Amino acid sequence: MAGLLMAGFSISAPALAETEISLYSGAQSAPRSGVDISDHIDLGDRHITAGWEGRSFSKPYYWGARVTRWENPNFGWGAEFTHTKVYADKDTLAKAGMSHFEFSDGENIATINAMYRWPGLWRDLWRREITPYVLGGIGISVPHVETVTAHDRTWGYQLGGPAIRLGAGVSYAISTNWSAFGEYQMTWSRNDVEFDTGGSLKTDIITNAVNIGVSYRF
Repeated sequence: MAGLLMAGFSISAPALAETEISLYSGAQSAPRSGVDISDHIDLGDRHITAGWEGRSFSKPYYWGARVTRWENPNFGWGAEFTHTKVYADKDTLAKAGMSHFEFSDGENIATINAMYRWPGLWRDLWRREITPYVLGGIGISVPHVETVTAHDRTWGYQLGGPAIRLGAGVSYAISTNWSAFGEYQMTWSRNDVEFDTGGSLKTDIITNAVNIGVSYRF
């Protein structure tokens, strides 16, 4: 009887949860976006379309980190931070009337994520697991606003607005605890920020990134 009870418990009990810490970097870009400037001491009111450069491999580098709590083999949740970056190109600087216009330290995105994976869906020749996954998250943007005009220098972190993250990738088991992964990620963020001398700037920024990283689970 005791054996039957133990067998029944082992079948019905959920798998033990595990925590996974992931670090990554990669190549990140951003398409053009509209920028609205209001009540600025030098610029007045204007609307421009900004062209952005990512410069992922220039300091400060593009990178990200996340912590995931896997509640069962398939579903997990957690938090993620990504140091994305955007730099206005030369044409945008001319149109904006600025000598410097960047969110380069950076266009920071912090989200709470939900993740779903298919453990060991594929295996390589050495029987190591290859696990595809998808993720989505909601959170905030915290841009480091860097703008310079004739009479204004705005330089610092501000709360930009809401942010969304979507991604998909594959994880490759290296050992019991370690894995490597590659993924695509997209972020959208609203950035409603203020100039130090008065006025405001608004723009919605989308980033696209191909990431490579490592994860440790315990």
